[in-house]
Amino acid sequence: MSLNCHTYYSYKYGTLSIENLLNEASSKGLETIALTDINSTSACLDFIRLCPQQGIKPVVGIDFRKGAKQQFVGIAKNNQGFRELNECLSYYLHAKASVPPRAPSLENAFIIYPFSTIPYSTLRPNEFIGIRCSELNKFRFSPWSNTQGKVAILQPVTFRNSRDFNAHRLLRSIDNNVLLSKLDRLEEARPDEIMHTNQELEEIFKDYPTLIQNTKNILEECSIEFEYKTAKNKKTFTSSPAEDIALIKQECTKGLQYRFGNHPSKSVLDRVEKELSVILQLDFCSYFLINWDMVSYARHKDYCYVGRGSGANSMVAYLLRITDVDPLELDLYFERFINPYRSSPPDFDIDFSSRDRNDVTKYLFDTHGWNHTALVGTYSTFQYRSMLRELGKVFGLPAREIDRIQAAKSFAGMDDISRLVVKYSKLINGFPSHLSVHSSGIIISDETISTYGATMMPPKGFPTVFFSMIEAEDIGLSKFDVLGQRGLSKIKDSIKLIEDNTGDTVDIYDFQKFKKDKKVKELLRNGLAIGCFYVESPAMRMLLKKLQADDYLRLVAASSIIRPGVSKSGMMREYILRYRHPERRAAARQELPELYDIMAETYGVMVYQEDVIKVAHYFAGLTLAEADVLRRGMSWKYKQRSEFDKVKDKFFANCDAKNYPRAVINEVWKQIESFANYAFSKGHSASYAVESYQALYLKAHYPLEYLVATINNGGGFYRPELYVHEARMHGAQIEAPCVNMSDGKTNIRGKVIHLGFGLMRGLNVDSIRSLLIARHEDGPFSNLADFVNRVAISLEQLKLLIRIGAFRFTDKGKKELLWDAHFMMGNVKKTVPAKTLFNAAPKAFKLPPLHYHRLEAAFDEIEILNFPLNTSPFTLVENLPDIPFSARDIPFHVDKVVTIVGYLIHVKGTSTSKKDYMSFGVFVDQRGEWVDSVQFPDVARRYPFRGPGCYVIKGKVVNEFGFISIEVMELHRLNTVSMDNKSTRLRSTDTYYQTNKPMLRLER
Repeated sequence: MSLNCHTYYSYKYGTLSIENLLNEASSKGLETIALTDINSTSACLDFIRLCPQQGIKPVVGIDFRKGAKQQFVGIAKNNQGFRELNECLSYYLHAKASVPPRAPSLENAFIIYPFSTIPYSTLRPNEFIGIRCSELNKFRFSPWSNTQGKVAILQPVTFRNSRDFNAHRLLRSIDNNVLLSKLDRLEEARPDEIMHTNQELEEIFKDYPTLIQNTKNILEECSIEFEYKTAKNKKTFTSSPAEDIALIKQECTKGLQYRFGNHPSKSVLDRVEKELSVILQLDFCSYFLINWDMVSYARHKDYCYVGRGSGANSMVAYLLRITDVDPLELDLYFERFINPYRSSPPDFDIDFSSRDRNDVTKYLFDTHGWNHTALVGTYSTFQYRSMLRELGKVFGLPAREIDRIQAAKSFAGMDDISRLVVKYSKLINGFPSHLSVHSSGIIISDETISTYGATMMPPKGFPTVFFSMIEAEDIGLSKFDVLGQRGLSKIKDSIKLIEDNTGDTVDIYDFQKFKKDKKVKELLRNGLAIGCFYVESPAMRMLLKKLQADDYLRLVAASSIIRPGVSKSGMMREYILRYRHPERRAAARQELPELYDIMAETYGVMVYQEDVIKVAHYFAGLTLAEADVLRRGMSWKYKQRSEFDKVKDKFFANCDAKNYPRAVINEVWKQIESFANYAFSKGHSASYAVESYQALYLKAHYPLEYLVATINNGGGFYRPELYVHEARMHGAQIEAPCVNMSDGKTNIRGKVIHLGFGLMRGLNVDSIRSLLIARHEDGPFSNLADFVNRVAISLEQLKLLIRIGAFRFTDKGKKELLWDAHFMMGNVKKTVPAKTLFNAAPKAFKLPPLHYHRLEAAFDEIEILNFPLNTSPFTLVENLPDIPFSARDIPFHVDKVVTIVGYLIHVKGTSTSKKDYMSFGVFVDQRGEWVDSVQFPDVARRYPFRGPGCYVIKGKVVNEFGFISIEVMELHRLNTVSMDNKSTRLRSTDTYYQTNKPMLRLER
């Protein structure tokens, strides 16, 4: 007779997982319970799915509260009632309104109010008053005791024992941001909110049999069910299935012409026919057409996009231009995407430019209806280390004590409070903290979204369901992944910059041309891909060189084997060895021909997610459906499910039956388990490679425009400084921000690049906007006084512009300009521009020669831009050693010890198999060329990196598969000069502008 049960999806209130709640109910012999989480429906779908496994009839509802105060409990009589309750909660959440004390009129739900809140005469037929066990004595002496027909037992269930109660109080303290000792009693549950058996409740309420019967009647009258694993997606894109079929065939015909010309091969036509038959058989026409419509809209709006994921395995997707990967060219496994044995729906991941993503999302909502479309939720969970800090604050511990607890390896030396912090941090670890928004998922259902749960309205402005992609897949809702990506923003901006600056038009979808381009091949082969999507990182550059990758197929393989699981399992190195040494391939085939033949394309090495399916199906004899469960089951969420354990057991049993040696079985399983959750599908890798080629083509033929677009989109793997340096190496003239030539973003005119105001730290958006509006309306600024008269700006903001050299066109030195700025603005906090017929010129002063230190300009640039723009970092070294050795000399000194000076670009830390820290370093020498280093654990410990700057690197040159690096023996950071030295008097205040030199220059 539990009408008011909570799980920990009553965020920062409940303490029980769904499994805990059901186990508790089962142990109490309960056959029916009502799940009513507080202002949440996150647990409902899983609760309904799991109840039959415990022999429990599920009833669901919502505990509507204003803060911690219970207003009423809604319990769904049926699926329609669940929908009504979801719509009710969604209304309050979307409107950001408090839950009122009275429920709206709901036809298919019971409403139960807390005791002594609602007059009896106002109750509707489906409404009751609820009595807790602790309220029985009050009830005896209340008017309600004589009118029991509208009263039921409402005993909340929030925890199992005192430990759970303590955890609940800690969660409430975190939620209210108060010390535990200061927690208001009204903000927490009562200690007696535990589950009772029916017999216990009947004994407590034995004097009021009507209450007992009312409670039983409510539970008996309620029922809810969903058919899991059957499609709930929008059934038709058009008005009927027949029209959908006709449309998809029509568009495939157009796609054949676009992709293959007038005479597509028989293999192409056979593949299309095969795929269409499966798509029609599984009723996935609508899903394909919705994606087709979405990318068609994107192309109409000139939005760049990349379709990736397992959807790239589909020829139909290729013809519909959802992806740009030809699955026949790569022998992609269509059954990885869709097969008749796979119950889960298909999956497309489509990346758009970050700025365009919201518009595409809105298009989906507008096209398919806001009541049928929603973003997918995700659960942010409490993590152990962060809980140590949160609970430390709740207990009132000082920061230093919390740090000590976080660093402790055991309980030794801890006081009682510290032990409690650790104990309850472990208990709460993994609890959901709050509902968040999935990074990309959108669901479009045939029924209204409220059929399956309530929705909240996050700042994005799109309704978001209370459940995650796992529950969505369980119920049969496939998600449309609409992602935002800076790489595509760079490509889109590059195309516009190229057209504006050169007049050229680039067809970014001419992929076949990009694959054959000689300049692109050179960039790949030599790792000269700075700024290019997915191939610019040091690790990728190293891998491409080791694979001698200058073609599409090897780039596809590299995109997957660089993933953490593959590399850490040792399979990346093994793949490289087998690629470069045919005799090693022959030995692998001889050792285990069954496994090698399954993955002959990758030399018997698991590289792609499809390899898990292939090995499970052909090597272990699992069905395709079981193999796919195994692949998906590598995520922690699925590992907790019984179906994964069953498939795992069958894997080993089948392998034993085939008489494979147990050592071989264990090794194969280790490979599967070590990387399946991290490796890409082959289609996903191929899609990434498409975007890489697009970026590489732009970088190869229009490097300056592409690098400007890279800077404007937040850079990439490296700091903006490196992309500025790369542009200079390609012949650009780099100029600091200028009030007459710069924009909010970096711009390019010919080969002159003016850095944008947005790169200046401390310069706010309002100042930039005011500056640009004034310049647009009345033309360039003639001098500082003209600027001050026309732009609303504070003195501090103006000083930033002067210090970066934004007024250098005036031919006045910075210090003279600062003097003028202080005089003109005086004590005014911010200028107030006013258009007048005549502007009086400010009084001119004749200043004495001013002092200027040679480092002032560089230090201003470092402070404002975060890097020196017109000064080489090597000139900022206190005593630069005379070491003429450069990056160009390194290849000629393999196996020798060398010493070189390099400017630190990037450090990547990692752990060895023994958990020891080691690192990889990337430097540039004085010519601006790369120097790669590796610091093994002993060196990393003795010579740690000490921040940005120049280093003397001593080590042995090694050549591993064509990738040359320095195994560091010693690493010393050089001291940077300071401005404490004696200042130098300048004869001319504009000397700085006359003598500036590029930071680094590569001779080409």
